[in-house]
Amino acid sequence: MSCLLEVCVENAEAAVRAVEGGAGRIELCADLAEDGLTPTAREIRATLEAVDVPVHVMVRCRPGGFHYEEFELERMEIQAEMARELGAHGLVIGALTGDDEVDRDAVQRLLERSGDLPVTFHRAFDHVADPGAALDELMSLKIERLLTSGGAPTAWEGRAMLRALVQRAAGRIVVMAGGGVRQHNVRELVAETGVVEVHSSTPLLP
Repeated sequence: MSCLLEVCVENAEAAVRAVEGGAGRIELCADLAEDGLTPTAREIRATLEAVDVPVHVMVRCRPGGFHYEEFELERMEIQAEMARELGAHGLVIGALTGDDEVDRDAVQRLLERSGDLPVTFHRAFDHVADPGAALDELMSLKIERLLTSGGAPTAWEGRAMLRALVQRAAGRIVVMAGGGVRQHNVRELVAETGVVEVHSSTPLLP
């Protein structure tokens, strides 16, 4: 399968298992039960030392929605700088306005703290009011990658939207399918949507 697998994990031990299971990249988060929060500096260091694939670090200061107050955004700016200075290979961010649009100002501030690291916009995207306009906004911000289920509970259910996003992106941003991606559906999902990267909480490949 010519598709990169990213696996989200909470610690270095899980990262090692994910790489053994075929992960080509790790997304490191704390508290996956809350859809992922910023991990500790200690866990970032341990994971970077444990695996030899890229480690992208979640920058999200609290569970719940994706519209942030000024003090929360300031906290995430500090977290982004911490992850970059520790040697993370990429950052994972996301912020929306109260009208469920991409919060351009908030995203730009976090991008400035990322330096030259590649940045993924996470599944906050699945809550936007207009996916096409939101995708265009992310491309104008030079975001490298979008993680999305196509706005549905799972990527399989959102496969039509995923296919539309891949076509609209036309290679200008990587659309990565996430949400219920498992061994039994990943190959058909890739064939149906044209995505070249998938995201899962479990290894998929032998």
